[in-house]
Amino acid sequence: MELRTLRYFVAVAEELHFGRAAARLQMSQPPLSRAIKHLERELGAALFDRSAAGVALTPAGAVLLQEARVLLEQADQVPRRVQAAVSITIGMLGDSTDPGASRLAAAYRQQHPGLEVRIREADLTDPTCGLRAGLVDVALTRAPFDEAGLVVHELRADPVGAVLRTDDPLAQRDQLKLAELADRRWFQFPADTDPSWQSYWNGGQSREGPVVRSVQECLQAVLWNGTVGLSPLGHNPPAELTVVPLVDLPPSRVVTVWKKGDTNPLVRSFVELASSAYQGQWPDDCS
Repeated sequence: MELRTLRYFVAVAEELHFGRAAARLQMSQPPLSRAIKHLERELGAALFDRSAAGVALTPAGAVLLQEARVLLEQADQVPRRVQAAVSITIGMLGDSTDPGASRLAAAYRQQHPGLEVRIREADLTDPTCGLRAGLVDVALTRAPFDEAGLVVHELRADPVGAVLRTDDPLAQRDQLKLAELADRRWFQFPADTDPSWQSYWNGGQSREGPVVRSVQECLQAVLWNGTVGLSPLGHNPPAELTVVPLVDLPPSRVVTVWKKGDTNPLVRSFVELASSAYQGQWPDDCS
């Protein structure tokens, strides 16, 4: 029994009309009728009642329709599953210069030689880096964000500082509190950005300021407008900017995240190797 013949049968069973089924399959009716008759002989059972009133499924045809749909759905999944075994798509934030990511890449290449690894770089408006949209298999990113339907594994927690112009009076301080920046304008993400993500990068408060989508846009907003930006410590800004540690903002969690129920062994391997590559170190502690 060929899959092609089962597709022919399903088309006739759903249309209950050989002419419409043939048009749907983009073929002429005679070879379709011959294929169905051959299938009936092969199974030893009539699949359709043919009469002047039209075409109807027999009890045997109804059983085959149910089984055929399952078989065809499984067959359609085969290319995707095979492709998943030979490639993986990893989502990363656009600011990914972390040495941990470099060590992870080296370890993953060694563990999976010949594997095609695709990287999708996301901007700061999508903390899951395309995972929710089905564009990537696993993401290397930062929390917090809506975790519904996802598995989040923390790799490291980085202290965060305020990004200020070097001529800002607060830029010479050894540390700051969020309250000292309360009267400043802060960068914003677009309105449809994950609320948890926006709230974290605004210090847990409602703020006003220019809308940005990338790390560079954030830095330029600070440089040109004196806007307050935030950055994990260890990410060196341009010379005109400085990062002053914030003592009352929770650390920024570096995480790897994937969809619940995903059994892809390449994803599991990625998570295991990521745990070793990051080792809880800050970026400026990594060699």
